[in-house]
Amino acid sequence: MTIITDSGLDADERVIVETAAGFAAKKLAPFALEWDESHHFPVDELREAAELGMAAIYCAEDVGGSGLRRIDGVRIFEQLAYADPAVAAFLSIHNMCTWMVDGYGTPEQRAVWVPKLASMEAVASYCLTEPGAGSDAAALSTRAVRSGDEYVLTGVKQFISGAGASDVYILMARTGADGPRGISTFIVEKDRPGLSFGAQERKMGWHAQPTAQVILDEVRVPAANLLGGEEGIGFGIAMNGLNGGRLNIAASSLGGAQAAFDRAAQYVASRKAFGGALIDEPTIRFTLADMATSLEASRLMLWQAAAALDADAPDKVEKCAMAKRFVTDTCFTVADQALQLHGGYGYLNEYGLEKIVRDLRVHRILEGTNEIMRVVVGRSIASRYREN
Repeated sequence: MTIITDSGLDADERVIVETAAGFAAKKLAPFALEWDESHHFPVDELREAAELGMAAIYCAEDVGGSGLRRIDGVRIFEQLAYADPAVAAFLSIHNMCTWMVDGYGTPEQRAVWVPKLASMEAVASYCLTEPGAGSDAAALSTRAVRSGDEYVLTGVKQFISGAGASDVYILMARTGADGPRGISTFIVEKDRPGLSFGAQERKMGWHAQPTAQVILDEVRVPAANLLGGEEGIGFGIAMNGLNGGRLNIAASSLGGAQAAFDRAAQYVASRKAFGGALIDEPTIRFTLADMATSLEASRLMLWQAAAALDADAPDKVEKCAMAKRFVTDTCFTVADQALQLHGGYGYLNEYGLEKIVRDLRVHRILEGTNEIMRVVVGRSIASRYREN
């Protein structure tokens, strides 16, 4: 079964959702457990998704993007994550990188790079976090020094999805003084001398995508690879990229949790105990009711935040942070409850529930921890009420 959200979708929106759902059901779902067990990174399948326009969802059509909206994006990622949250989440990161180049690149950078990223001829990774700069991203220490027509980059990036497998790294480095205004963004190709990768991290979940350090030892990149052609704007680029990234990761949580809920509801409907089906027990029905309500609240909040980002609303950052915090926390709880409803069977690999729980757990950490989301929202509230 594949979930098709139906809350007021028009004909075009329904086609977008059904296309994503059909692709996920055919190309991702049958292999999700196998890829998780073998730690296989399904690049071929990701490129098939790109052929359907899913690698540059909200990028401009003049350079190969799909020209869709953020709200279309979150609906797509929900459907992909229904089949495999780990694969959906990587495609979310790739889309974030593609949008950063499309949104901030010079005309030449857009023309050269966005078509490659849109087709996934070039697979992209986002490189902000460092061993000593996670939540405090503005404190990053990777440095880029101008040398003639090049920049020389030195430093280490931590927890990078796709590291070693991706072809291009959208990387933030310090070109100026301490603080956010000293940070710039670079496009770094995989084959640059001095670029290497750490050992693959052994993770709780997300086994279908690689994660490792990106190590830069005097890596030379052309000055033409400075994103936007201007120093000092990189932190803003990185943060604006994360607004959409937070929504898409939340959508990946929603899709995974919806899959877990559907499996749990089907299980308790067929499971007999105490003389009848488990679903006839009032406590089971109450649990399912709360889970379904949580999913619908998550979906509505996510759509509202995506609409705010599409409209460039003044509160878009706050709305995206709220949605990321609420949806990833709430949907992790739903997935965990779905596992609980399966009893001991939920703990077994073959039922797929434990994989969803493992994959969704990290969504509460990445793209800004949920504690940082509270900081973002709290700062916005404080500013609003001080002004009044």
